[in-house]
Amino acid sequence: MIGILGSGSWATAVAKILLEQPDEKVCWYVREPEIRRSLANNGRNYRYLGEVAFNPSRLIICREAQEVVEQCDTIYLLIPTAFLHDVLQTVNVDRLRQCYIVSGIKGFVPETDEIVTDYLQHVYQLPSQHLAIISGPTHAEEVARERLTFITAASVNPELAERTRQQMRCRYINAGVSDDMRGIQYATALKNIYAVAAGLVLGMGYGDNLMAVMVSNAIIEMRKFLSAIHPDNRLELMRPHQVLPYVGDLLVTCYSQFSRNRTLGTMIGRGYSVKSAQLEMNMIAEGYYAARSLERIRTLLNLEMPVAQSVYLVLYENARPDVLLRAWQIYKG
Repeated sequence: MIGILGSGSWATAVAKILLEQPDEKVCWYVREPEIRRSLANNGRNYRYLGEVAFNPSRLIICREAQEVVEQCDTIYLLIPTAFLHDVLQTVNVDRLRQCYIVSGIKGFVPETDEIVTDYLQHVYQLPSQHLAIISGPTHAEEVARERLTFITAASVNPELAERTRQQMRCRYINAGVSDDMRGIQYATALKNIYAVAAGLVLGMGYGDNLMAVMVSNAIIEMRKFLSAIHPDNRLELMRPHQVLPYVGDLLVTCYSQFSRNRTLGTMIGRGYSVKSAQLEMNMIAEGYYAARSLERIRTLLNLEMPVAQSVYLVLYENARPDVLLRAWQIYKG
């Protein structure tokens, strides 16, 4: 049986995809009692993607993460990084090591500044052959509306990557495979930071011209970072068969109205404090946490990443949003 840990919009979208397989059931850990009741009674997550209707008979709703770990051989991790550590502390590690884990989390684990699969191997000694990821470019809202979407399943285990691809495929999902599990995770963590930068550009009142400059510079920084942190990967950002989980995911997160990271940046660019923007959104923007982790990693690697550094200064050092404008000066050449 397949399990899901997490109850937000992406977890709800992934549950929808998995249940497109006619004989599948999903064992689902949902922390919030109100969402558990909503799913059990009427097959809807009233808080996230409420338009998605599930057949309650195909859902096993759990109040504890350990219930999912006990019943499932494959578990999709779809918890914000800020809560991942606390949730996994509640499960039996020996049993977890027997499961296949597919992460759909896009960010660094704040406690260790690691990507999720590195964290799982380092902290819980999960075997790399049991780990996979799924990546975009995706927004849960478009999956909910069954708009054609491309997903990449990645693992160092080719059989697990292919199995994950098959679980993700349906009439509105086109799924491919990759073996660059680590490189994709780093790229998806960074793209959330650059989406905050995109929001700052919008919030300060600038238009498409400056946005194009920002995204182009983000691609330069992403490539520089990947070359330093993951030098053995074969990533070439302009190769068509490699572009989707790297640049594609960056573009959709920077340009989409559904991007919560861009929304956070937009609100701050318009004058909100960081805290007030987060409170009003009432949703997790992974770029907030990723910016701090990246700043620590970047400092250790001695890398200059002006756009990402500017986002960190705005989010954590109370810098004015227009500090972002200084980043362009460095790229003038």
